[in-house]
Amino acid sequence: MATETLELTDKQIASELGERMPDTATLDEIREELAIAKAIRAGIADADAGRVMSHEEALRRSATWSTP
Repeated sequence: MATETLELTDKQIASELGERMPDTATLDEIREELAIAKAIRAGIADADAGRVMSHEEALRRSATWSTP
């Protein structure tokens, strides 16, 4: 699925999302779905480029974000 998503053009993704959404979808709902698709595509590209960290590293870093 990930590879298939990256092979689609932005227009193809938008078209497929539009086809799957109900006719009653608002512009805000459509924009939200497009934003999600964009974020997923960016995440896949980052993972493919090796710009990721382990779960353990993410936990270690996030532990410093909040104060008790």
